[in-house]
Amino acid sequence: MRNSTLGKLRAYWLGCVVCMGGFLFGYDSGILGGVLTLSSFVKDFQYSKAHQTRVNSLAVGLQQAGAFLACLIIWPIADYLGRKKTLMLSSAIFCIGAIIETINTHSMAAFYVGRVVAGIGLGSASVVVPMFSSEMAPKELRGRIGSFFQLFYTFGIFTSYWVDYAVLKRLPATAQQWQIPIALQLVPAGLLGIGMFTLKESTRWLTKKGHHDEAWESLVWIRADESQATVDEMEEIRMGVEIEARETEGLRPAELLERSNITRLATAAAVFTAQQATGATAFAYFGPQYFKLLVNGSASKNLLLTAIFGAIKVAACLFFVLFLSDRIGRRKVLIAGAAFMAACQITTAAVVKAKPAGREGGEVTSSGIATVALIYMFVIAYNLSWGPLPWPYVSEIFPTRIREIGIATGVASQWLFNFVFSLTTPYMISNLGWGTFLLWGLFDAVIAVGSWAFLRETRGLSLEEISHGDFGVLVGGKAGDERVE
Repeated sequence: MRNSTLGKLRAYWLGCVVCMGGFLFGYDSGILGGVLTLSSFVKDFQYSKAHQTRVNSLAVGLQQAGAFLACLIIWPIADYLGRKKTLMLSSAIFCIGAIIETINTHSMAAFYVGRVVAGIGLGSASVVVPMFSSEMAPKELRGRIGSFFQLFYTFGIFTSYWVDYAVLKRLPATAQQWQIPIALQLVPAGLLGIGMFTLKESTRWLTKKGHHDEAWESLVWIRADESQATVDEMEEIRMGVEIEARETEGLRPAELLERSNITRLATAAAVFTAQQATGATAFAYFGPQYFKLLVNGSASKNLLLTAIFGAIKVAACLFFVLFLSDRIGRRKVLIAGAAFMAACQITTAAVVKAKPAGREGGEVTSSGIATVALIYMFVIAYNLSWGPLPWPYVSEIFPTRIREIGIATGVASQWLFNFVFSLTTPYMISNLGWGTFLLWGLFDAVIAVGSWAFLRETRGLSLEEISHGDFGVLVGGKAGDERVE
């Protein structure tokens, strides 16, 4: 019998350590929107209100551009160095960028450079974290542990919102007011790098490189067990790696164009593009600006509403991880989540168009309360579906042979559209107003239909079963649904 308690604890520990990358992603996503509203930041970097939209756009968007570039080059590095060393390197690069951001250079150009460097570290980690997690987690916990990334991401956002609110309320408008929130990014980045020393390297990566003794030690450690079940799992992993190596010796670009592989790559790109197109990430980056559009409140009130928004994200994602992650199919949740988000966003657009917010800093109207409630329901739906599920889903659908490239392709798509929407959102808020919510709602409706038509179920299948199955059978997800039900 397996030592299930110790094995689960080690699997959860691995998930917590690697998903500090998710916390870092979330903290960085949430912190800047509030920092950009601080008068101390505007004063130190000396830009006018006329340039505020451009600064908001570039300060967030350039980091996503750096992350996108990292996704294109990180997979051969992860294949050469392994998962642990690559995450350590990612942590170090991010820390360099964060230090550049924190120094009060009075230069937006220098701040932008820091954002790009930090983005390279962040983007690299975002590729390797789900790869490492999926390769090490037991299949019965893979959905839950894979969802840790989103849970830590939402907790990072939650933390950043309350840090922004605290420095606005408690600190004078000096450089320290904006430097402290930015500098605190170094804490999760450092914990990610140092935490790697407590983990074993990926069993599948070690097997692929021919380090079979180390691979066995890694599997025994993470399962806390040397029983026949672990022996059988090790043999299954070895067979899977050997079969893939025999079938296609030497990775060639043409291999990626094979029907099964191109279908997987397209699915990964589509899933992460859809995640960004829900509008939830734009809310995470520009929460204060969105709530100003809804209620036109004071800076303090907008930050408070944003902080509550972050708390709701954490509660919803925690509920998903604890009670839903491995109990219901991925496909059904993604369809229902997108449909509900579409209803919330389109209704918000209708309310804002019919009854716009009152004067700036005034009392919040009943229509304003209604729109805030709709956005809170929207973020609950997101964190029960499209927030956590794309990470484990995409990490599951690739064979070991192209897993690095596949996950990198999916996450690169995530960062590309993260960049596109973070760059355009300030202009959307400024120019479209209520139409911004309508646009997100229409995107969500398209995502719901597309998920119903094309996604396949993966819950309950081992990575080897998914790898060697006919992933080309996609319509209605029937190939996967029939096997798990």
